[in-house]
Amino acid sequence: MTSERQAPAAASGHGGHGQGNHGGHGGHHHSHGHSHGGEDIDWAAMAAHLEREGELTLPELTGTARWLRGLTAGEGAGVRRVLDVGSGPGVAAGVFAQEFPGAQVVAVDGSAPLLERALERAAAAGLGPDRFTTVAADLPEDFGALGQADLIWSSRAVHHLGDQQDALNRLARALREGGLLAIAEDGLPLRFLPRDIGLGRPGLATRLDAVNAEWFTAMRAELPYAATVVEDWPELLRRAGLTPVGSRTFLTDLPAPLGPAARDQLHARLSRTREMMADDLAEDDLRTLDALLDDDSPHTIRSRPDAFFLTAYTVHAAVR
Repeated sequence: MTSERQAPAAASGHGGHGQGNHGGHGGHHHSHGHSHGGEDIDWAAMAAHLEREGELTLPELTGTARWLRGLTAGEGAGVRRVLDVGSGPGVAAGVFAQEFPGAQVVAVDGSAPLLERALERAAAAGLGPDRFTTVAADLPEDFGALGQADLIWSSRAVHHLGDQQDALNRLARALREGGLLAIAEDGLPLRFLPRDIGLGRPGLATRLDAVNAEWFTAMRAELPYAATVVEDWPELLRRAGLTPVGSRTFLTDLPAPLGPAARDQLHARLSRTREMMADDLAEDDLRTLDALLDDDSPHTIRSRPDAFFLTAYTVHAAVR
């Protein structure tokens, strides 16, 4: 069942922008934080994690929205409806609402708790129903609920769908003539500590990356309608009937020493990694993760002076 909901009346107070991230950048980001296969995620509990990551990358999200605005006709003047597909708690959707003041932004997600949080953020930012709404949609079944848009943004959501080319085809069909589709589906993995941290074997991050890559491949193989494609995103967009107009990478570089919010996010990410990779990591790497997560340990990520937050995501854009 899908529905479009309006944001409640604007509330007083300081309104945040929204991600997703990253994730992301729209809403969901990939660090073992999504429901893949049969994984049961408490999205209400995940909302804070997704919001915090989005807020850490607000400058990059703002840069992304401004870059995309420059790729639209009249610097966004003709953009009347924006879809954030896979919006999570609405961090990126809030950024797009700010950068496209003449548009209604629609946060699209399959999680009711995340959409509720997106509406709360919109209300806090003073965005009424003419500026911000949500659509509950479980894709690929509910692609028809999206309606037409002048700009579609999707960050790390297409990889949740078994047939990625089909997903891009459907998103392309949701664009109005001259509309822009922008996806963030690759980049660089997070780096957060030096190679040798004086604990366990050096090179922990590269081993985590290797296990994550194997996990991701297995996850994709288990998705409904799973289809293998060469993940050349501009070419996939071209096959969807669109004309690629550029790719750009956005870097998040928070050097040591980190502030509390970034440390909390690293702790949350490592906790999730520890949970998801417990059966695949060597015992010594598990012990290292446990020490980094133990607030009573001298090695805790919450107080290490050498902890940093460095990652990047690449956006691919194409027009209809």
